[in-house]
Amino acid sequence: MTKGQFKKPVRIQLGRIDRDRFVMGPKDAAEILLREWPLENSPSRTKAMEACLLVIRRHKPPSYSRRYFVAACKEARILLEDT
Repeated sequence: MTKGQFKKPVRIQLGRIDRDRFVMGPKDAAEILLREWPLENSPSRTKAMEACLLVIRRHKPPSYSRRYFVAACKEARILLEDT
């Protein structure tokens, strides 16, 4: 496992049915939350963004941001599989 990555990737689908994505860590998650998120004003999105920032700044472990990212994905209905 690369330092700063999730132990298990998060599988999501943002658009087309044939375009699954595997989010490998907090930097990937933050990029998606900032640029591609389907729900603009979502408390779960905001919490996930804050969690990713804490991990990127090395204040929390990657599992912290993963938990909030998965919750936001569930709310947005883009989570395919919590692998």
